[in-house]
Amino acid sequence: MVMPGSAWHGMRSFQRDRSVTKQKLSRATVRRMADFAKPYWRLVTALLAVLAVSAVLGAVNPLLFREIINRGILGKDASLVVVLALVVGAIAVVSAGTTIVQRWISSRIGEGLIFDMRTRVFAHIQRMPIAFFTRTQTGALISRLNNDILGAQQAFTSTLANVVSNLLSVSITLGAMFVLSWQITLVSLVLLPLFLFPARYFGAKLQAITRESYELNAEMNTLLSERLNVAGAMLVKLFGRHAEEDTAFRGRAGRVRDIGVTQATYGVVFVAALMLVASLATAIVYGWGGVEAVRGVLDVGTVVAMTAYLTRLYGPLTALSNVNVDVMTALVSFDRVFEVLDLEPSVRDGDGARPITREQARTVEFDHVGFRYPTAKDVSLASLESVATLDTRQEKQVLFDVSFRAEPGQLVALVGPSGAGKTTISQLVPRMYDVQEGAVRVGGEDVRDVTLESLRDVVGVVTQDAHMFHDTVRANLAYAKPDASEEELWEALDEAHIGELARGLPDGLDTVVGERGYRLSGGEKQRLAIARLLLKAPSIVVLDEATAHLDSESEALVQRALRTALAGRTSLVIAHRLSTVREADLILVLDEGRVVERGTHRDLLARGGLYAELYRTQFAPQGDQSTGALTASP
Repeated sequence: MVMPGSAWHGMRSFQRDRSVTKQKLSRATVRRMADFAKPYWRLVTALLAVLAVSAVLGAVNPLLFREIINRGILGKDASLVVVLALVVGAIAVVSAGTTIVQRWISSRIGEGLIFDMRTRVFAHIQRMPIAFFTRTQTGALISRLNNDILGAQQAFTSTLANVVSNLLSVSITLGAMFVLSWQITLVSLVLLPLFLFPARYFGAKLQAITRESYELNAEMNTLLSERLNVAGAMLVKLFGRHAEEDTAFRGRAGRVRDIGVTQATYGVVFVAALMLVASLATAIVYGWGGVEAVRGVLDVGTVVAMTAYLTRLYGPLTALSNVNVDVMTALVSFDRVFEVLDLEPSVRDGDGARPITREQARTVEFDHVGFRYPTAKDVSLASLESVATLDTRQEKQVLFDVSFRAEPGQLVALVGPSGAGKTTISQLVPRMYDVQEGAVRVGGEDVRDVTLESLRDVVGVVTQDAHMFHDTVRANLAYAKPDASEEELWEALDEAHIGELARGLPDGLDTVVGERGYRLSGGEKQRLAIARLLLKAPSIVVLDEATAHLDSESEALVQRALRTALAGRTSLVIAHRLSTVREADLILVLDEGRVVERGTHRDLLARGGLYAELYRTQFAPQGDQSTGALTASP
């Protein structure tokens, strides 16, 4: 198919623009790399000084070898040979010391940079909105925190040290060679232009391969993180998909293996080509220098010294020719790290945001709220989702003109069919998302005008699947209040009706609950989550179907714990089982993102609308047998 002329020129223009963008990006990346290195400039200066000393010491040895041969061995002066040999040994000891110091300084710089970058990326990711995590692959994030940061760190340790060391070594070596024999030096450098061709070709290839290698490793890490947690492992077992999972992992691991082989092959061919040139140059020096020595034009010691210098010359030149590859590889890593750091959180403190106190936060108000979930391009990165481009289609609207007010101490229940928008409303209170229309107010303040830290301090949330860290009961409880005393921990557990169970655990509060709390039953985990909520003591409580998926006995225990948690607090409760909210002060019935009914349980039943229909569907077969109701009253 022949491409139209306008399309061809458009593509060429796009390619030029993209190359310019990459060039600007690389320059910006270099500037930001320098910013990261600023705290380490003293160590960098010390490293450069050590490298200079090491280069000078290395250049002295060939001259000593020359004197040992010419004046010592050929001059029959044994004492001079011994003295010069001792000097060579002393230089070796000093060189070993400089190597140790160099390594120590490099590690201080490198590990410090790893720490700075890793903590900055982690802190930045922690500030990202929940929408970011719903789209991003966990393995891809972990890869940025591990593989990419390690790759970036090499720019300041091995790459920087090698470049400086090699430049000093080349400069000093060339100077000494020209002094010894400028003719042989010029001839040995004739092959130098051959270094440029493999460097340019293989450098571009290895840069592309390195980026692909990082992406493939991130994909493999994602599969591992999804399959090796408890929920993933259980799903695999329940569906008997071990063989398919083995095949899928072998496929991804095989791609990582293949790209590794390709990367190693390109690297070794590159090095082999450069070493071939160095070997040819060495042959020239031995051939011409040997002939000149036979003719008496050069002495034997000079030929040996020139050969030694040539070895010291082409090694650094080979490394310097490869520096383009090292720098490009480091830039790939830095770009991938900065790509995450440059993604601004869509939910963050605004200018002039002020804290809100627990005394202020006594009411919740939705004022004509309209909401749709953010698009992928607003909250995510294509590389973190393992897609070529992000989906730019606008999400459909979820909430339409939602208005209500929860007064201090009131319990407001949200009911309705699945997908009606109940959970979305609960997530807007602690500002997991920002509304596009209207406002959500806590204590009379728009949640966008108060600091996120203070807002989430006054709002407590318990979901239907309360998350627990793979840690002790104590640690999971103290997450809500790190300075809580032993007495406060037990008081919260007793109020949540789980104290007796905790006392019977093998290690008491120091018993490990397992990943995501899987060593606890559903009811036990929910009551532990409620104890954590009580320890936090928020002014506003949000319950997102906290009793869903529990058996009758566990639900009854959780209900008792919830009554304590809700007492005297403004509460927003999502309920699937309508029996749990019959005593609510206000029930909001949602359908397709709109509040279609509101009132008390008795009023809504009398009205005969959607609520009455939902209630009859649940309780008509068993004659209105309820398990108890939540109430905000003590």
